Amino acid sequence: MPKTKAFSLWTEYDIYLFLAGNHFKLYEKFGSHEIVVDGESGIYFSVWAPNASEVSVIGDFNNWSHYKHPLLNREDQSGIWETFIPGVTISEIYKYSIRTSRGALLEKSDPFAVKMEQAIQASSIITSTWYVWHDKKWMADRMEKSINNSPISVYELHLASWKKSENKPNQYLTYRELAPELIDYIKEMNFTHVEFMPVMEYPYNPSWGYQITGFFAASSRFGAPTDLMFLIDQLHQNNIGVILDWVPSHFPGDANALHCFDGSFLYEYEDPKKGFHPDWKSYILIMPVPKSNLF
Repeated sequence: MPKTKAFSLWTEYDIYLFLAGNHFKLYEKFGSHEIVVDGESGIYFSVWAPNASEVSVIGDFNNWSHYKHPLLNREDQSGIWETFIPGVTISEIYKYSIRTSRGALLEKSDPFAVKMEQAIQASSIITSTWYVWHDKKWMADRMEKSINNSPISVYELHLASWKKSENKPNQYLTYRELAPELIDYIKEMNFTHVEFMPVMEYPYNPSWGYQITGFFAASSRFGAPTDLMFLIDQLHQNNIGVILDWVPSHFPGDANALHCFDGSFLYEYEDPKKGFHPDWKSYILIMPVPKSNLF
């Protein structure tokens, strides 16, 4: 396996916006991205871990070695770690190996992964979100369908329990399998919109998606991210609006996820009176702003 290469997707302006807490497309920079560098195809990795002493990427491609593919810590006070690994491809699974300031070694899923495994200590999955949309007419006309201009009727559903396969009742219908049946039902019942309970990745089925571990990952229970795009595309083509529940309030304490991400309380309050939800047994998500003396 080739060694890592120094490479960055971050411009000085990106770093400026990030440190100011005003970068609204971080998903284009963080996470894993398939690119070509100096004629070699591979994967670029980037993660925020400002209090880590070492970060590396681990996966099947390096036998889960904590030392073969280290990330470089940017020298701009951003706390961003990054690297490019030639030869790594789509569909590989990976995590970040994070050495804390106290020497502990953590294995964390990628907070910006767009796909994750279905497992207790789920790894992230490198994947593509390339999709050709066919809903231009809906996008052009949707302002006329706003609540201010026309009546709406919203059908809320939970993808995992709305309908199961007739032949395999213990299996979920995929995003693509759901599309024709859901569209027929929505039309028959004269709804204008469908609202999905959270489709972001979550580990605990009875939570119905309200304890999220992957805020950028569509749940792989029902297929790939492009399959969810297909479902939304089909709904739009049939003049059905789509609302996605988003739960930026709390997350579970799974060891692979956001809790104490780099050995510090990076995404949650340090004070448990503020940071722990006793009813849900989850941690209160805060939107962290990088600390910097540049401003």
